[in-house]
Amino acid sequence: MPLPSVRRRTFLAGSVATTLAVTLAGCASAGGGGGDDDNRFFIVGFAVPEAANDAIFEKFQETPEGEGLELSGSYGASGDQSRAVVNGAQADYVHFSLEGDVTRLVDADLVADDWNSGPTQGIVSSSVAVLVVEEGNPLGITGWDDLTRDDVQVVTADPASSGAARWNILAAYGAQIAAGKSEAEAEDYMVELFDHVSTWAGSGREATEAFENGLGNVLISYENEAILTRQQGRSYDYIVPDSTLLIENPGAILKDANPAAQDWLDFVLSEEGQTEFVRKGFRPVGDVDIDVEVEGANDPSDPFPTPTNLLTIADDFGGWSATNEKWFDEGALYEQLRAR
Repeated sequence: MPLPSVRRRTFLAGSVATTLAVTLAGCASAGGGGGDDDNRFFIVGFAVPEAANDAIFEKFQETPEGEGLELSGSYGASGDQSRAVVNGAQADYVHFSLEGDVTRLVDADLVADDWNSGPTQGIVSSSVAVLVVEEGNPLGITGWDDLTRDDVQVVTADPASSGAARWNILAAYGAQIAAGKSEAEAEDYMVELFDHVSTWAGSGREATEAFENGLGNVLISYENEAILTRQQGRSYDYIVPDSTLLIENPGAILKDANPAAQDWLDFVLSEEGQTEFVRKGFRPVGDVDIDVEVEGANDPSDPFPTPTNLLTIADDFGGWSATNEKWFDEGALYEQLRAR
């Protein structure tokens, strides 16, 4: 999916003014939202977009459709959050890292099977995989090949629980193929990379925290997570590799959702909603033209450089169904390479 443009203009990204409640409440009807409390809206999501969703919801509350609504949000590892909704966690809207985490809800009859039929195919936020390093980049990291150096210890999330980890691993592998390596050579690289991982974190956010605690010297992460970390006052650098993967995160409303859920999703995909994503470091999706400066980006006035090779799951990996079968199903390539 092509990325909309972000025009240059000076604008200082603001911080979220209020802290919104965080809860993961069970309910009698699995996945149901609303109920007798039509003024509360439940978001269940992966860890990374919490700040952006909070900022968007503040703007949504200023609209007639969102007036009077209160937000409860639960955030964690994408796969864990998806399974929690299947097991009864209350949700009106889900925002996950991976398509498969929404498909799990479709299979459980909690989300309509046409959830991804809209103009963005169900995608509500996007980013790219980047390499986060210590301030000043003392190791001189420039790209994926540096991650197998003897002096490098890598932090990444674990695919067993985290959607972010799957994006990270596929980005590293895809970059090797884009560089002209055979599949066997790319697999050998991945074995070396895994040998250099010092910390396999439970989620993308936990990986960032591990890096901050000095448990490695290169973090594989989302571009937006790197930008948000800098907005919050931490001093790190990040590198957008020449070859990297476009990260596309899905959002969907549940069948038994608060009546305001469709209005919320429409607002998320509007220019105003996507602007809040951009301010938090996400690349915009849909037919929008965002005109803000992004605090914390390497170049705030031109925050989202286009990599030389921008890989996608659809074009370079055959879609998520084929990718999961090859890489992440039980006994598939990821487990094989970890065991080598």
